[in-house]
Amino acid sequence: MSQWLQRHTSTTAFQIGLAATLGAVAATTVIFTATAVHRRRATEELKASIPEISREHRALQLTEYGGASRPTITNKEDTRAAQIAARARKGDYDEELILEQLARNRVFLKDEGLAKLRGAYVIVVGLGGVGSHCVAALARSGVSRIRVVDFDQVTLSSLNRHALATLADVGTPKVNCVRKRLEQICPWVRIDERNELLGSRSIEGLLGKWDFELREGEEDKEVDWVVDAIDNIDTKVELLKYCAIRGIQVISAMGAGCKSDPTRIQVGDISTSVEDPLSKATRRRLRVMGINSGIPVVFSTEKPGEGKAELLPIADEEVQRGQVDKLGVLPEFRVRILPVLGTMPAIFGYTVANHVICSIAGYPMDYRTGEKGREKMYDAILSALLGLEERLVRSTNGQDAVGLRIPVSRDDVAYLIEEVFRGKSVISGLSTRLALIRWRKPAEGFKVDPEYEKEGQKMIKLPLTDLVLVTKEEAQKHEKLVLKGDMDPEALYDNSILSQVKKRLDEERAYERYR
Repeated sequence: MSQWLQRHTSTTAFQIGLAATLGAVAATTVIFTATAVHRRRATEELKASIPEISREHRALQLTEYGGASRPTITNKEDTRAAQIAARARKGDYDEELILEQLARNRVFLKDEGLAKLRGAYVIVVGLGGVGSHCVAALARSGVSRIRVVDFDQVTLSSLNRHALATLADVGTPKVNCVRKRLEQICPWVRIDERNELLGSRSIEGLLGKWDFELREGEEDKEVDWVVDAIDNIDTKVELLKYCAIRGIQVISAMGAGCKSDPTRIQVGDISTSVEDPLSKATRRRLRVMGINSGIPVVFSTEKPGEGKAELLPIADEEVQRGQVDKLGVLPEFRVRILPVLGTMPAIFGYTVANHVICSIAGYPMDYRTGEKGREKMYDAILSALLGLEERLVRSTNGQDAVGLRIPVSRDDVAYLIEEVFRGKSVISGLSTRLALIRWRKPAEGFKVDPEYEKEGQKMIKLPLTDLVLVTKEEAQKHEKLVLKGDMDPEALYDNSILSQVKKRLDEERAYERYR
């Protein structure tokens, strides 16, 4: 073996090849060493060129999505406004100026209502078309502590519907844009900006107590209202579930996209929202979690139709490639473009803000939850009322109730529910599982009207002013104790309920002459 090695290694060809290999290794080592030295030297020079963080040189952390969190372009006026706002938030702002700016709200809500509003703490999640208009209205109306939550940035396409963004804000975080503009409008309002994505891990901190720029003697405060202006179902459901379980007051804005009729916008419980895909999907998910009602929502009953806007389709080439869900900016977020008329999100936003403002200030809200799209409910309530009257007629001297009619139509039912009783039980104030029932037992008993019997019809007298709106459970009790029993309403209900019934029925008697 050693002889073989000696013979081959002593040849000229082998020696030349070995020398070439060693030369190549040496050259490669020199090149990589020189490159490493150059890279290290360039890195050191680059680091050395970065100034230390100071007043003149501030560092901004990248967002968790890798985006630059650059501030909005500012000018001298912006800087001056920020300085005034910084002092105002600490209390260095004339109270008379604040009251003068809020003068119209003050005379509307009175001093007590305005004081509640100024002491409130509201969180707005989502600062797109709906959320930006909502937060602007809240600040202008006097809410002095507002936390805004959004992970997104202003885009050119945002400017058709955003309340506060300008061309200079494109590419900047929406929370920065909102805070900057509101400082110029209401400098005393404290805006706690959270450039974050709300999720299961972050929600507790984002919806936590107010701890931003606390003044001397001021304590942490629990949130008074949360505004859901999110257009992603998963995040929306997460937020609503969290608030519902913990008893946090929350109002949710449903879909403003593809809508154009402002007369169809309604405020109601999530269980009554119709003709809205986002609301339907959200409601179904919440029901699975055991949450069926109790969340006020703003929605539109406008139906899709020929020639109306609709969700834009995904390009065929993208569908053919497969994995369309990967086209989203973030997992589970919408990948298709939703057409939005710029005016509609604004109306949604102001409607949400109006509800929050009046709720905090204690201002009475008797607006209707809307009768459109509730025809099935009216038919069911009318059918139940007819069934009740038939039972009462049969219980009186064994009368035949077959073919009985009542002088109440579906339009009458809708009118009573929406106009007279505002969609709520006159006893408990609940707005679900409703029923109409007589308030008192008629003096003549439940007898078929003889005047109609002469014409071969079975009709029973039933003036609308005899009917009240209650829940089905309350109706069963009322039927047993009052209509079939010997109790009077005065013996069964307390004075507050009796007063409310009298007020509603007297109101209907006053309007009856216009029917």
